[in-house]
Amino acid sequence: MPKQPRSCPASCNVLLIGGGGREHAIAWSLAKSPRLGKLWVTHASNPALAKLGTPCPHQWDPTKVFQLSTWCDKQKIDLVIVGPEQPLAEGIVDALTTDTRFVFGPGKDGARIESDKAFAKTIMRQAAVPTADARTFTDANTARRYVLRGIDRDLEAAGLSSDAAELRTFLASNDDRGMIPFPDLTEETRKQLHAHDEPSVIKAAGLAAGKGVIVCRNSLEALDAVDRIMVQREFGDAGDSLLVEEFLEGQELSVLALVDGRTIWILDPCQDHKQVGEGDTGANTGGMGAYCPTPLVNSKLLDTIEQDILLPTVDALRREGIDYRGVLYAGLMLTPAGPKVLEFNCRFGDPECQPLMMRLQGDLVEILWACCTGRLHDVELEFDSKSACCVVMCSEGYPGDYGKGHEITGIGDAADGRDVMVFHAGTKRDAEGSLQTNGGRVLSVTALGGDLAAARERANAACGKISFDGAFWRTDIGHRVMTSTPAKKN
Repeated sequence: MPKQPRSCPASCNVLLIGGGGREHAIAWSLAKSPRLGKLWVTHASNPALAKLGTPCPHQWDPTKVFQLSTWCDKQKIDLVIVGPEQPLAEGIVDALTTDTRFVFGPGKDGARIESDKAFAKTIMRQAAVPTADARTFTDANTARRYVLRGIDRDLEAAGLSSDAAELRTFLASNDDRGMIPFPDLTEETRKQLHAHDEPSVIKAAGLAAGKGVIVCRNSLEALDAVDRIMVQREFGDAGDSLLVEEFLEGQELSVLALVDGRTIWILDPCQDHKQVGEGDTGANTGGMGAYCPTPLVNSKLLDTIEQDILLPTVDALRREGIDYRGVLYAGLMLTPAGPKVLEFNCRFGDPECQPLMMRLQGDLVEILWACCTGRLHDVELEFDSKSACCVVMCSEGYPGDYGKGHEITGIGDAADGRDVMVFHAGTKRDAEGSLQTNGGRVLSVTALGGDLAAARERANAACGKISFDGAFWRTDIGHRVMTSTPAKKN
């Protein structure tokens, strides 16, 4: 960090790293700050970012740090804001921070709280932070043995002694490469395995764009998940190791906090919706929508989360020599025994960032500068009393294979710039200037309302005004807490 933290410049030159809906929301909020000097963006292929900022000629590349750092010096960049997790995990904060320039986000060591789930579990155990029980594995066969522990005895008891013997041979194998074929078991045995109803969660330990978590209802599904992650390499290098984790039941909650090394500012809690289908069905995605604030949290619960989870985690990181600054995002499960951590992230969530930015009433440049300089106590952090709901419009096929290049129309009719904003994620312009799809998650349609029902109604209505081939979205964001109370229209 700079040796003598200075006050936020009256005209602060900012470089924004990232090109999704989260970054568009951040840029939109930055543009409202009287302290914003010149905004540069690394992903000007996103038309909305190109409109708000000036294209930076360099992308982040950990092998070409000198070029970007030199360019930042030349342009007198005061503040670099990092949206995605990958550059943080690769050490962009350490690479670009100088005596005269701050970078918002944790250093490479702090980013391990997200990029290395095994490390995060170790930190939580050291700090006695409540979390799901988990085991970490670095080869597929050992993970399979753990998933199948005790099942051979169940097969023996069911009279399937031949398959039980085959399974014991498999479990006793010592090949750590994960390539030993699973025994060709009889249909009766497979039914027994399917009936072995011990739900679990299998997680790729590395970064997998929010998709490396597989919830398994039984042992067969868990075996398949191990195979997908470690043998088929569905999530690439993120599957070099995996966690077999206890299945927790309850409501999920996203609690994001700004951390300046010691001071913690908790932002209004959000609830994300990961699964692709209505009613929380189908495959996990990067996020289909989110809303805030949520009625799941009262002041007592928020105090518990701060005292039992956030503060102990920051303290444990400090004991490891990590001065954590940036966003600390706790993905929680509200269980009957209290809140437990599912995961930590080291950046703003996407789509949680979009409703948060819609409701933020403070000066984002000042807030992020204060976070970098250890002065969060000097800034005001307030949110609009209205609710905000973000609905993500996606390309047909997402989160699997999807097409690109479909024309998008109707955004001008959907967004009013005040109560409804359409944040661009997977969009581009063609040679003729036509707006087209360019990703799985295309747009984050975010609306304000007197309550969640009104905000969701407004967001869904806005989605209905936007058109592109194969467009789909979830209409039920917030359904887990919704009541039949009529929506407040203000």
